[in-house]
Amino acid sequence: MKSLAALVFPGFQTLDFFGPIEILGDPANGFAISTVAKATEPVVSRHGQRISVDRVLADGTAYDLLFLPGGDSALEAAKDPELMDWIRQTAENAQLVMAVCTGSVLLGMTGVLDGRKATTNKVDFTATVPLAPNVDWVKEARWVEDGKFFTSSGVSAGMDMALGAVRHLFGAAQAEETAQGIEYLWNSDPSNDPFAQLEGLI
Repeated sequence: MKSLAALVFPGFQTLDFFGPIEILGDPANGFAISTVAKATEPVVSRHGQRISVDRVLADGTAYDLLFLPGGDSALEAAKDPELMDWIRQTAENAQLVMAVCTGSVLLGMTGVLDGRKATTNKVDFTATVPLAPNVDWVKEARWVEDGKFFTSSGVSAGMDMALGAVRHLFGAAQAEETAQGIEYLWNSDPSNDPFAQLEGLI
């Protein structure tokens, strides 16, 4: 069973987190998911839900997979050197890394995406991507796969990305079965991104 670290920080975006976790947590995928935070206290999401913590940063960086949500507070979280160092080390150790929305910018700010393609929330794209200038940011993409790194556009796009990661690891049939099981219409084409045009990026 592969271990998956799902990071949370105060103000994380709820669908960024729980949408992909719904998919990644499908028993067919066989992931042992741990919610990780800086401290043991429950972490409050942007919408007020409190989530309990399984492990803390000090417990180490040895996970097979890493998942980062976004949220407006992700850029505040980036000011914490301990957190950024943990993300960097965990990403370097992991076999596969996933980030949603501004979580992609948070990941990019650690340097692990330097020279790689990635995408992020289109609403905040112009304002946030300069924070990680060495990343090859893709304006028009629902999600982007570059090696072991999967990054997505805003909020609900994380679910499409998570299914893309399942497809990458286990094949299309398992991804499609997972989507059907939650009655979700999967946008399986990572380049199908109408929001880039709606936000004036292209």
